[in-house]
Amino acid sequence: MTPLDKPLRRELTLGEQAYTLTIDPAGLKLVEKGRRNGVELRWTDLVAGDAALAAALQASTAEK
Repeated sequence: MTPLDKPLRRELTLGEQAYTLTIDPAGLKLVEKGRRNGVELRWTDLVAGDAALAAALQASTAEK
């Protein structure tokens, strides 16, 4: 198995909108293409079962 020791970036399209998915040793981040801010999820939150709580907290504190 190849270790995840540096960021891995991939583009994906949902509907008509393009996004950049970055997977790194700390977690993953999904950002609308051309933007800097997006949704981040740490691996520790995912493993602990706090993924939904972390995502909801981040969404509630995000600037609109």
